[in-house]
Amino acid sequence: MAKTIQAIRGMNDCLPEVSGTWQKVEAVLRQVVASYGYQEIRTPIVESTDLFKRSIGEVTDIVEKEMYTFEDRNGDSLTLRPEGTASCVRAGNEHGLLYNQQQRLWYLGPMFRHERPQKGRYRQFHQFGVEAYGLAGPDIDLEVILLSARLWKAFGISDHVTLQINTLGSNEARQRYRDALVDYLTARTDKLDEDSLRRLETNPLRVLDSKNPQVQEATADAPSLMDYLDEESKAHFETLCSRLESAGISFEVNPRLVRGLDYYNRTVFEWVTDSLGAQGTVCAGGRYDGLVEQLGGKGTPAVGFAMGMERLVLLLTTLQPEALPDTFADVYVTALGDDAQQYAVEVAEQLRETMPGTRVMMHCGGGNLKKQLKRADKTGARVALLLGSEEAEQQSVVVKPLRNGGEQQSVNLDALAATLETVLD
Repeated sequence: MAKTIQAIRGMNDCLPEVSGTWQKVEAVLRQVVASYGYQEIRTPIVESTDLFKRSIGEVTDIVEKEMYTFEDRNGDSLTLRPEGTASCVRAGNEHGLLYNQQQRLWYLGPMFRHERPQKGRYRQFHQFGVEAYGLAGPDIDLEVILLSARLWKAFGISDHVTLQINTLGSNEARQRYRDALVDYLTARTDKLDEDSLRRLETNPLRVLDSKNPQVQEATADAPSLMDYLDEESKAHFETLCSRLESAGISFEVNPRLVRGLDYYNRTVFEWVTDSLGAQGTVCAGGRYDGLVEQLGGKGTPAVGFAMGMERLVLLLTTLQPEALPDTFADVYVTALGDDAQQYAVEVAEQLRETMPGTRVMMHCGGGNLKKQLKRADKTGARVALLLGSEEAEQQSVVVKPLRNGGEQQSVNLDALAATLETVLD
């Protein structure tokens, strides 16, 4: 017997029993971004490795440790995309979408990072994100955050997520702060763990984000980024905070909130939850005004966010499993006897024609009525249609409700759609 081939570690199958949940989540995402006027962009899964080295930063964890990189037959270095923002900017520059223009875009698709798989985090994961280009003021920062808040409202989980915001200031202010932070941390290297010591050399702001209690204690009195902000960044942040309050969005200013990617400046934010055990980030984003120029375009302000779909689906199934789909049929069509088989096909096809959006499944494989109804129940269908030789001859259908009671009734075929609309309502 041949050896069974299994999926690569950290790259999981999405089985039919959970794909319905994914479809429902994706439908809500699409509906909300459309209500804000955002348009979808689809970019390739494979990009030039230089795209991510130049955007994310060569000394970040992603580029140093986590990217799936390989050479193709021409000797070009290619990488499976680890995130979506750089690809959006590359596409915008390549197709002339960004300079002196305003664009509101969204994307959804698989990303790849070679990190330790754990619950809600995989090596192939799916990311949803929005990006807005050509707008420099705090009003678009506000819109992006409001859009994310509306997602939680649409999913019914607003009470389970908390908004944290911060500002990184201008690139110049951030560099001044970085220098001060390095001086502070260098004097306390004996209290830093191995990860923080490495970040001290490459990305010192990330030390502030450490979850190690000893490191947190060591950085408790670290210089505050707020003391190094330029006046324009201060005004930008104060206006954003004021408008969030006016919009009724609760938030916490977290001075330790930084981004792991080099291209962020000014506004950064995260939506976090403690409903998955330890506090976890559900959505993260911010402003990255220098990235377009960094990747070869002309200076363009930009802001956006991204969220991992696996973690979002995990949160939803944890908080409200009863609200997520567990069925894959609305109507199940049974047939008893050879002369009812063709009639059943005609009935099913007529329903698909007259009731678009209704999930109609026809029984295949024969069997008695008990067996067919057992299968109908397993699909989660709310109604079974019972068809035999008598129904075929009389062009009628027996409608049998399978959920929440209801009387079985026989109706003419031409009245079937109207009857089902009432039963399924």
